[in-house]
Amino acid sequence: MIGRFKLTNVSRSIAKINARSCSLLQKGWRRLCKIVANYLDLIVLNSILGRAPEISMNLFYLFVSLLICVSTRADGNTRTQVKQSTERVEPNIIAWRRDFHEHPELGNREIRTAGIVAKHLEALGIEVKTGVAKTGVVGLLKGAKPGPVVALRADMDGLPVTERGGLPFASKVKTTFNGRETGVMHACGHDTHVAMLLGVADVLAGMKNDLHGTVKFIFQPCEEGPPFGEEGGAELMVKEGVMENPHVDVVFGQHIWSNLEVGKIQYRPGGTMASSSDLQIIVKGKSAHGATPWSSIDPIVVAAQIINNLQPIISRNLNISQNPGIVTIGSIHGGNRFNIIPETVELMGTIRAFSPGDEKMLSDRVKQVALKTAESAGATAEVKIPYSVRCPVTFNNPALTEMMLPSLKKSAGAENVTMMPPKTVAEDFSFYQEKAPGLFVFLGGMPAGGNAETAPAHHTPDFTVDEGALKLGVETLANLALDYMELSQK
Repeated sequence: MIGRFKLTNVSRSIAKINARSCSLLQKGWRRLCKIVANYLDLIVLNSILGRAPEISMNLFYLFVSLLICVSTRADGNTRTQVKQSTERVEPNIIAWRRDFHEHPELGNREIRTAGIVAKHLEALGIEVKTGVAKTGVVGLLKGAKPGPVVALRADMDGLPVTERGGLPFASKVKTTFNGRETGVMHACGHDTHVAMLLGVADVLAGMKNDLHGTVKFIFQPCEEGPPFGEEGGAELMVKEGVMENPHVDVVFGQHIWSNLEVGKIQYRPGGTMASSSDLQIIVKGKSAHGATPWSSIDPIVVAAQIINNLQPIISRNLNISQNPGIVTIGSIHGGNRFNIIPETVELMGTIRAFSPGDEKMLSDRVKQVALKTAESAGATAEVKIPYSVRCPVTFNNPALTEMMLPSLKKSAGAENVTMMPPKTVAEDFSFYQEKAPGLFVFLGGMPAGGNAETAPAHHTPDFTVDEGALKLGVETLANLALDYMELSQK
């Protein structure tokens, strides 16, 4: 005999499964759901009236198993459809990636790339808007059924790096950047990001009649940061309303990673990638002849003292047991002759943190140390934080991360999905996450069996990725969108 309380609770749980299944499956499966649910309701009713019939536990669990199988059949069908569609478009994805790699464009200059993106989206019947944040493209795919708006994002810009290596589709593009001639290269994998999101658009457009909601495809320019004096990137996309009309409920993104093996996905709830602010410190002293330093207030000496005094901020002011942080001075410029003590010295650097509170504390301490160190030497200091560029923390909403973890495991296999430590590099995907819950994950791009320690690093002339990663990237983004829509129906 099954107890009344236990049976009632099981029946309620199965009713939820049944409701989900009946909304998804074909008529024959819905009939099975209804028969089993009615039988369970009869048992509960008889139990309440004190006339509960005896029922074999094995038979009962058989009914439960049938319903669970029914409920997962829709997921299996969807997964199969995504996989088959991805296999169909994989040659196109690889061809797009190679074309974009051979023809990279710097931030706010992605005219050719944007044109190819817009043309393909329009061919899929997707509503397209161009010229967003200068060269951005936004596509809107409206499903046949009501539901949430899911945004998927890819960045399009290359870097001022001259490519090395023997790829047949290596970049030969040259340009002038900051007054110097340089090559242009997709040295961070954005070519793969664009190609994969075009593939996702192809897959989901073919499932339009089954979509419970709307997909907003965001092809973003200038993730690496705009040229000095310009606006750009995700911050400008948000400023121009990309997260509205219609309002985005959730946003997903991914980044290919050159020292993570193909077939693997890494994620992290909470602070995942650091906030980043550049900084400028101008130290002003008193110029003098190099032979009479006592008549100067030497800004080079003061600048050196400031650099040294900044170092204890991380070890003595930041609780590194909770979050890491970075204060780096990357350049120092002062003087133009060996026997002249200059009047000014310029320091440039960066601050990285993993929470808004830590970001503010580090900025405040850098300003305080610079100002007080200069003052103690009779000099002055001017501090600008940020100087020109700031990205917030890339923060994966913990509840959303937990909810979508099964989708990641479904895409790559549970054994290939792992939690990662925080990364001190930055990502302007964080601006979207300030407007809607978001999840940003990392996709393996290193050939199987490769050495993570020696794999070519991002932003270097030898950077490369294995194109075998592209298929999983498409399936992952497609599954995240579809699964979120499905979960939103519950």
